[in-house]
Amino acid sequence: MRGGGRETLKGSHTSVSFIAEDNPYFGLCQAYLETLLRGDRRNAGQLVLDAVDGGASVKYMYLYVFQPALYEIGRLWQINRITVAEEHFFTAATQLAISQLYPYIFTSAKKELRLVAACVGDELHEVGVRMVADFFEMEGWDTYYMGANVPAASLVQKVHEFCPHVLALSATMSFHQRAVEQAIQNVRAAQGGRRVRIMVGGGCFKYLPELWRKVGADAFAPDAAQAVVLAHELIGITA
Repeated sequence: MRGGGRETLKGSHTSVSFIAEDNPYFGLCQAYLETLLRGDRRNAGQLVLDAVDGGASVKYMYLYVFQPALYEIGRLWQINRITVAEEHFFTAATQLAISQLYPYIFTSAKKELRLVAACVGDELHEVGVRMVADFFEMEGWDTYYMGANVPAASLVQKVHEFCPHVLALSATMSFHQRAVEQAIQNVRAAQGGRRVRIMVGGGCFKYLPELWRKVGADAFAPDAAQAVVLAHELIGITA
């Protein structure tokens, strides 16, 4: 992360764990976190696979294990309990765990709906928007996930080629706000860009409820599940 990153996250609650006891998968989430903090990514991933093989919903693994654990690891970094290297290890290990769930994800009947998802500018925190793209896949959307650090020109090109119903953009740090705003302007100015509905998410928008309006988006989604609900509302269909 860049220097000054902790300051950009002011307003977040650093004193309270994101792994709450009312989490229906509290024990699993806590075990997943602790296993990765020991550096054991193989067994951490196996915990999740075992839960899914035992009947747990893949969506629930995203919402109640990966998401709160990632938030918690970010909190631990903010309060200097872990290093940036440990945070990066945790994120990479979670991406690996997510990829192991893909045989369960890419099985839904398609709805002829399309999503493009990306992090723009210099944004490198991609796991959140990757989870969003996976949720759309589970809902039968065709998705084009572009990953981190996507140049604005490449984003405009892919929107033109893929003709998505929805474009999802993510930013974690507040200093990427301008890049999101510029990307939205570029998409809107391009041929066909006014038709696509644009939603934003990530820490940059989480603690500033009206920021999504300022950057020109159509909606803000606090998590992957809400992103799907909002997408259907934006394009006027029933999920």
